[in-house]
Amino acid sequence: MATIVSLGSINLDLQMRIDQPLGQFETQSAHHFSRLAGGKAANIAYLARRFGHEAQLLGMVGDDDFAGEVLAPLRALGADVSRVGRAAGQSTAVSMIFVPESGRKTIVLAANANDAWQAADIDSAVAAIEAAPAGSVLALNCEISVDACMAALAAAQRRALRVVLDPAPPQRAGSGAIHSLWSAVHTLTPNVEEAAALTGIDVKDRESAARAGHALLKEGVERVCVKLGDGSCIAVSRDGVLSVQVKPLRAVDTTGAGDAFTGALAVSLAERQQLAAAIRFATAAANLTVMAWGAQTALPARAQVDEFAVGLRSEWL
Repeated sequence: MATIVSLGSINLDLQMRIDQPLGQFETQSAHHFSRLAGGKAANIAYLARRFGHEAQLLGMVGDDDFAGEVLAPLRALGADVSRVGRAAGQSTAVSMIFVPESGRKTIVLAANANDAWQAADIDSAVAAIEAAPAGSVLALNCEISVDACMAALAAAQRRALRVVLDPAPPQRAGSGAIHSLWSAVHTLTPNVEEAAALTGIDVKDRESAARAGHALLKEGVERVCVKLGDGSCIAVSRDGVLSVQVKPLRAVDTTGAGDAFTGALAVSLAERQQLAAAIRFATAAANLTVMAWGAQTALPARAQVDEFAVGLRSEWL
């Protein structure tokens, strides 16, 4: 059976509500504090298991008490965390997440162990990718060591595995080293800020998103999915430009929505879904995630996503 191999950041999320935008006062009040497992790679592996697929998490945690805490939800679901490395002398990554009334979070991330890859850790991740069953999908983000990203992309390319790359942070994803391996990427999933940073195009609507998608397509990837701020998506491929629109939702918390999109897209590739169905499926997962608090705690059930996706409209532009 195909496996979703998720490689990237593993964090402890310290999350709280704020009533005023950050930066207005030296000290601000907050409420509804939560301490949760998170990180892009961990969230994607969690979703893949929740959707009934085999999932393997690749990444680094520290040699602290947080390490067991952030992996516990994945272990409980039956995800394979056996190749997650421990960085000696490092703390597990910590993400401070501030969520205002609008639901649109601000994140301050201390990468810590996420960046502390040694050669043996990279070799272990490469071995896992090389051993993945045929038809597996690699979901990758760049909130980790550049060397680890490059080795993973090269290994996936040798295996002809499809890769879904979340280009966060864009400064790292678009760097010369990683950019040189974009030909290994099947689908790139930037949000509007990342698409703008990677292309220099101000992405503010469907038309500008399509232009950015076309610019990124020329860099060697097979498909670009630009996630718009209103929850909709513009997918650009050699087949054309596909738009998936959603009715505006009141976001409770946007944390994890992008990870839900990337994870659901990886699942759709493993299941060989057709393009339009796959984009509706991923868009549905992302939109349902903003309707609850947290990242892994907000990820929807498969049946909810299937039902929501049926009601989404897609059209070729």
